Amino acid sequence: MPVIVFLIDTSASMNQRSYLGTTYLDVAKGAVETFLKLRSRDSTSRGDRYMLVTFEDPPAAIKAGWKETHNTFMEKLRNLQAAGLTTAGPALRTVFDLLNLNRLVSGIDNYGQGRIPFFLEPAIVVAITDGNKLASTGGVQDELHLPLTTPLPGSELTKEPFRWDQRLFSLVLRIPGHAPLGPEALGSVPSDDSPITAMCEVTGGRSYSVFSHRMLNQCLESLVQKIQSGVVIHFEKTGPDPLPTEGEGRGDGTSKLGPQPWHCCRRLIYVRPNPKTGVPVGHWPIPESFWPDQNSPTLPSRIAHPQILFSCVDSEPVVVDKVPFDKYELEPSPLTQYILERKSPHICWQVFVRNSSKYGDLGLPFGYLKASTALSCVNLFVMPYNYPVLLPLLDDLSKVHKLKPSLQWRQSFESYLKTMPLYYSGPLRKALRMIGALNLLPDHQEYGLSYSVGSYLKKLSQQTKVEVDRVNSAVGQKTHLEVHIRLRHRWRTSSTCSWNHISQRMQSFMGRATLPSELTTDEFSNFQLSTNNKVVILQMMSNPYDVPRRHLLDQLSRMRRNLLHGTACVLDQDQIHSVPIAQMGNYQDFLKHSTALLREVDSDQPKRLHTFGNPFKLDKKGMMIDEADEFVSGPQKGKRAADHNLPPGGGPKRRRCMSPLLHGRTYMFPRGYGKIFHLLQQLRGGLDTQLFFLHSIIKEAARFKKRVLIEKLELFMEEIHTRATSISHLEAV
Repeated sequence: MPVIVFLIDTSASMNQRSYLGTTYLDVAKGAVETFLKLRSRDSTSRGDRYMLVTFEDPPAAIKAGWKETHNTFMEKLRNLQAAGLTTAGPALRTVFDLLNLNRLVSGIDNYGQGRIPFFLEPAIVVAITDGNKLASTGGVQDELHLPLTTPLPGSELTKEPFRWDQRLFSLVLRIPGHAPLGPEALGSVPSDDSPITAMCEVTGGRSYSVFSHRMLNQCLESLVQKIQSGVVIHFEKTGPDPLPTEGEGRGDGTSKLGPQPWHCCRRLIYVRPNPKTGVPVGHWPIPESFWPDQNSPTLPSRIAHPQILFSCVDSEPVVVDKVPFDKYELEPSPLTQYILERKSPHICWQVFVRNSSKYGDLGLPFGYLKASTALSCVNLFVMPYNYPVLLPLLDDLSKVHKLKPSLQWRQSFESYLKTMPLYYSGPLRKALRMIGALNLLPDHQEYGLSYSVGSYLKKLSQQTKVEVDRVNSAVGQKTHLEVHIRLRHRWRTSSTCSWNHISQRMQSFMGRATLPSELTTDEFSNFQLSTNNKVVILQMMSNPYDVPRRHLLDQLSRMRRNLLHGTACVLDQDQIHSVPIAQMGNYQDFLKHSTALLREVDSDQPKRLHTFGNPFKLDKKGMMIDEADEFVSGPQKGKRAADHNLPPGGGPKRRRCMSPLLHGRTYMFPRGYGKIFHLLQQLRGGLDTQLFFLHSIIKEAARFKKRVLIEKLELFMEEIHTRATSISHLEAV
């Protein structure tokens, strides 16, 4: 389920107009709507979640968050206005904090237990700005700076504000105010030189410098193609370069000296979902960049993108039957291009994570890079940690030892476990279960986190839940406006001339000076000057002197109607139905703000459906129709209703008629059982019919565990037996 966040620049500079007469903010709104239309063509877009964030101060910056509907998203988008500063850094921090709200609760990051690529929540941040100078209350900034402090709990566990499945793309609007003279140049869209470009490249995204509306549509189509499920990984070469192949030998080799683009690149690996379930599935994690210590009281912070080192030493790929492995395709990059140009699909390069092993800085291999057989792409194979040692052991266990390990094999396996991080125990136990080898791992070997670290992570999860509720409740709220000016004294001593003048004036009026000899301004430090509040609060009743002259007749008619009918009518009937076009059809918000209806008196009655074709149609979902209603509702018209005394052979027929009620239908007994016994007393028929009826009802009551009802029914059955015995005795006499 991809999350797509639109970060819209709402600074005052977005009011500038392009050569078509539209403002940059209108262009940004149209770009978002076009993106949604292009994305809706893809069948996988049904699970997309859209959010809207602006450059305002939080929490007013979040217009549509985790719980807002699509209608709310579109309404907030249409009502955006450009007024403010270009605070791109705090706005990006707000976006990443909003995306990271649920990660500690759901455990996606899996801190201290390996990075799991198939535990992800892919997010795309699309920033639309004009690329002007970054302005804040502190002045104009040349570089993009994100605030270091954040209210999000657990943010110190990751050094960067973003995560490895979150990428930033920016559309920098450079559309001129005058029409271009020459023809528009065709080709790829270049990157922009604004400060936000560096942030895009760090997250694995890129920026687009947009000079025309045609180029904007081209960028939007490219962005739609960028929505892929995957994580960003930083690949870096370690060791010497590979030996040249037959087609690469040049003799001098001067062209390949120095660093090459494929030596270090940050690219996405695609995590494909399972076609049956739609959820990515995997087995092995990517190791952490530290050795887990069960005695460590804290957890080291990790970088957002794991740094994977690849060795250019050729080795053969190893795969063992029934031992699972994970396969991820790399995004096209200079590294994939170089590997494909070598045309060696049967050779692989091992990958490492620095400081992942207990001994050695490089670590032990956990997988390899290999070109596909058709040389169409490059794949990253994630295997068990130190797979060159483990896979031959598992192969001997299944083929040589027939799943009955010897003493020497157990010693080799125990020596391997000492070199394996503890968080690999769970995946390894599952892999051993798949090949049929059980009880090879000790039960105490699990995870590798200390008690203090585990309790700290649980505490962070609880704090994050509180922060999630706070942020969701504050979405869309406006910041408090300062309506008062605090008094500040600028002089420590007052002017002597002015003070003498005041004293003389007061003596002339009052006969004596009541003010002290020295003015102490500290007494007025808490005083405030009231300013004109631009937010006008509409009141229910108006002052009659404030009514304009041209509205007097309308006001008199409203006052007369309120006086006669007794209910206040603030608006005219015409004003009630005067709704802006942008709000027409938004029926869901109208229902949210409307008062809740009272509960029906008789809730058992079927509800009526408000349909266009038949307004009197009943809701059959709340109705329960079975043959018992016809039996206990009284005499009916027809032949069966007229036969009150059944013949001896009528029992089976009645039994077949009542079987759907007692065995195939669900009969809910009410809390008061008086109605049931009242209906049973009206039952007509022979003794067999009555006993059959009672036995069936007792079975149904036993199914619902109605013990009190069962006891009453048994007493009622004894009364029937006693009555039938007395009647037969009287008839015999």
